[in-house]
Amino acid sequence: MTYYTIKGIIGRGFPILAVTSIIGIIAGQVLNVQLENLVSMPIILILIPALIKVGGDTGSMLGARLSSSFHMGLGSQLHRNPVVRNSVLAGLIVGLTACTFLSIVVWITGIALGIGMPFSKLLPLCLISGTFELIVVFTATIAIAFASHRFGIDPDDTVIPLIATLGDLIGVCGIFVTMYLLGIV
Repeated sequence: MTYYTIKGIIGRGFPILAVTSIIGIIAGQVLNVQLENLVSMPIILILIPALIKVGGDTGSMLGARLSSSFHMGLGSQLHRNPVVRNSVLAGLIVGLTACTFLSIVVWITGIALGIGMPFSKLLPLCLISGTFELIVVFTATIAIAFASHRFGIDPDDTVIPLIATLGDLIGVCGIFVTMYLLGIV
């Protein structure tokens, strides 16, 4: 039981928290660079926090499932692993459903506040940026979980903090890239 000491927990957690802090600062700077665009479209300000949480939260759910499978001895191989396949599929369904629901809620909120955006632009924005975020975050989740397990690090200590923060960065970048592709900017 020496693994769960205060010194051990802090020793394993501090480097991860340092990395997530740096990633969080980078995500904030991406938002800062796009400040003028954000101020001119306040509906996007409503959308960003919820949309970036979709990727981080579903990625964290996937990471928790993978970590549990490793602890039960079920996570031996990445390929042909039903835990990975089913967890990724379920995460994609939940994530894309959440993106669709989010676009509806933000559209209704925008109408109520008088800052609306056409639903024909809001839905593709949510689905495209959400899909991009989910693919990148799920790939990173699987890679971090398997690497942590392989190198003897508890995936519970690494996956969720890294993926939640990485989801923020990828989500913010995905929103702005999608806005550019759709000609919203």
